[in-house]
Amino acid sequence: MEATLAPAVPDFFDRQRTIAKPGFNRWLVPPAALAIHLCIGMAYGFSVFWLPLSRALGITKSIECAKDMGFFEQVFSTSCDWKISMLGWMYTMFFVFLGSSAAIWGGWLEKAGPRKAGVVSAFCWCGGLVISALGVHLHQIWMLWLGSGVIGGIGLGLGYISPVSTLIKWFPDRRGMATGMAIMGFGGGAMIGAPLADKLMKYFATPTSVGVVETFLALAAIYFVFMMAGALGYRVPAENWKPAGWVPPAKAKSSMITDNHVHLDVAWKTRQFWLIWAVLCLNVTAGIGIIGMASPMLQEVFAGRLIGIDVAFNDLDAAQKGAIAAVAAGFTGLLSLFNIGGRFFWASLSDRIGRKATYVTFFLLGFALYAAIPSLAQAGSLALFVAFFCIILSMYGGGFATVPAYLADMFGTRFVGAIHGRLLTAWAAAGIFGPVLVNYLREYQLDHGVARADAYTITMYLLSGLLLVGFVCNWLIRQVSEEHHMTQEELSEEKKGADDTHQHFVEDVSALASEVRHSWAVFLAWLAVWIPLGWGGWMTVQKTVVLFR
Repeated sequence: MEATLAPAVPDFFDRQRTIAKPGFNRWLVPPAALAIHLCIGMAYGFSVFWLPLSRALGITKSIECAKDMGFFEQVFSTSCDWKISMLGWMYTMFFVFLGSSAAIWGGWLEKAGPRKAGVVSAFCWCGGLVISALGVHLHQIWMLWLGSGVIGGIGLGLGYISPVSTLIKWFPDRRGMATGMAIMGFGGGAMIGAPLADKLMKYFATPTSVGVVETFLALAAIYFVFMMAGALGYRVPAENWKPAGWVPPAKAKSSMITDNHVHLDVAWKTRQFWLIWAVLCLNVTAGIGIIGMASPMLQEVFAGRLIGIDVAFNDLDAAQKGAIAAVAAGFTGLLSLFNIGGRFFWASLSDRIGRKATYVTFFLLGFALYAAIPSLAQAGSLALFVAFFCIILSMYGGGFATVPAYLADMFGTRFVGAIHGRLLTAWAAAGIFGPVLVNYLREYQLDHGVARADAYTITMYLLSGLLLVGFVCNWLIRQVSEEHHMTQEELSEEKKGADDTHQHFVEDVSALASEVRHSWAVFLAWLAVWIPLGWGGWMTVQKTVVLFR
């Protein structure tokens, strides 16, 4: 008689093994997401390595390549230093591969679960740093592009979207706030990582090394511990779970929030998906343009007035330019704080006023602020100039944090992680459009004799025009037609193919909603992420103080 095979024991990393048990506190999930986002968010701060890497061989001064040396010869050369323009390609690769990997593997993530995706992200991001360290040691820039740019970029994409669907399901009562908490970490990663990397490079530097190799390896080890802790801390709620005592509010007929689900393969073909894609792309294009020009714009527009002398930028000596550069560094730090805070503030506000209204605010208020900045620059209103930039950067971060909840409202929660992954191609596109638009337009004006202080006027008006287009796209968004919703039969059939097919059956789902509210684990989990965040914030504040001296 043929023996009956027992069901296979689920793998430790399978979604089935991450289903929360009774008594689990949902507030343990946001710090797990933050642990991963604070690590991969260092992508924003990678420019801290450019100058040291540009003199990796010369140590004190760059060894320039021969003028007749071709591009591919420079890529494989071990006798001359890399140009910053070559290193900068890593930054572009980060966000191109972030968007493309999130789009390609978002569907897999929904089936495999956040734990498995988080572990893969940790190996990719930290493994990429190890490959980059070897590339610096061998002086092969293609290894940096492959390691951190391509492999690390894939880790960015998987790590970025890994908690989105899970957090939205844990916090149906506060979707915006939940995703805002996690995505806040991506904005804060550079605030921690950049000063940490700077200190590590100084510690490891020797007369024969700039200390980048050791810094890459140290960061890889630190990030791996944090990211694995975050991935292993992920839990998903049981099917049909709801917070204790929470009753979904009655929705008006005009509400765009759905209780149904739209399949991934259908969602991206709808008009609503592409309108939200345009909304994110236009908001990010304008924001990235601002990030790229903020520091040089402050220096070139206000010039000597930043240090108390009425002198144009071109008339400053080297010491004076160094002094205003320090002020600009404080300005950049202040913007990073508002970028981080805006992710939590605006996403939380969207829970009260709605996602569509939040983006209406982004576009209309943003239009007014962008259009006013040239006038403020001409009038010399430094305080208002700084304040307007801070508000703009808060809305840039808020746009990232609000969009996952927007998608969940429109398409349901079943495939929101995968849909969000495909939407992030808008970020990849904006990462190209924004810098190219701003940098080339500025160079064109300077080449045609426009004064440095006036070279940003047309750019700001152009970016404000992009926000008006974004306003129109957001205004056109309507509720997804019921014909796109999955039927109960389709939903049941889809679940059969997921990794949680054999999840335990819970007769009383409400029993799982009873949380251990005063758990010591919650305190320690939040402490583990707030300590580095607090340190990074303090380092940023110290730089920001220079701006107001």
